[in-house]
Amino acid sequence: MITRRRRRLRGLSINRLIPNALTLMGLCAGMTAIRWALEDRWEVAVAAVVVAMVIDGLDGPVARMMKATSEFGAQLDSLADFVNFGVTPAIIVYLWAMQDLGGMAWALVLVYAMCCAMRLARFNAALTQDDAPSWSSKFFVGVPAPAGAGLMLLPMVLSFKLGDDIFRSQILNGVVFIGVAALMVSQLPTYSSKRIKVPLRHVGFVLIAVGAFAAFLVSTPWVTLSVAGLAYLVSIPMAQISFRKMRSSMPEHETAVTGDAEAGVANPEGQEPKSH
Repeated sequence: MITRRRRRLRGLSINRLIPNALTLMGLCAGMTAIRWALEDRWEVAVAAVVVAMVIDGLDGPVARMMKATSEFGAQLDSLADFVNFGVTPAIIVYLWAMQDLGGMAWALVLVYAMCCAMRLARFNAALTQDDAPSWSSKFFVGVPAPAGAGLMLLPMVLSFKLGDDIFRSQILNGVVFIGVAALMVSQLPTYSSKRIKVPLRHVGFVLIAVGAFAAFLVSTPWVTLSVAGLAYLVSIPMAQISFRKMRSSMPEHETAVTGDAEAGVANPEGQEPKSH
């Protein structure tokens, strides 16, 4: 009689668990922001979303550094992004400025959430593409979900220093809902920082700049976040100019690929997955 040895299941190393744990921590931060919003603690709610953004920016690089990327991690990251940047900011702004409009305001919340979901779905679909054009490392297609969440919360952040009279306006926030939702699913090229390589001679300056930003963020968070949000808005038209200049200098076959990108074929997140 032939006996078969049972296949032993291998455990996962701690390295492979850390990136997923970071993603779940970010999800907890995003969900907790809704709790603070329900208690009218707006500043704490925005701070929790910022924490979720920071974690979202770290979990992918940490996974690649630890060689712990996986399909499971990529899907978990997208689901967390939808909650943190597609659901949470919309609910916070709704509770802060829009709930008196009733059903019309809730419809805007749903539109924003749907656009965020479509953007993340487009990103997941693009991960399977292997023939990314050369420009895809420098540009996103449309506004990424974390940046969209930041733009959604920008009027609230501005109100912390400048008052509620203008920035809590239902009309203003309704326009922001529609505008940011459209930007996320648009084909507009926006700057990507995922593959920027810093020359060795500039590393010191970059580290000083990052440290200075962190110092200002801790000491004057709302002014710093307001400046960062307004700077990102300014960068959107600048990215259009840069993209057109790059496209005009491309070979003919690359120009054809950029046409496909404007039709929604190219990777919306710069063709570098955050899988872990």
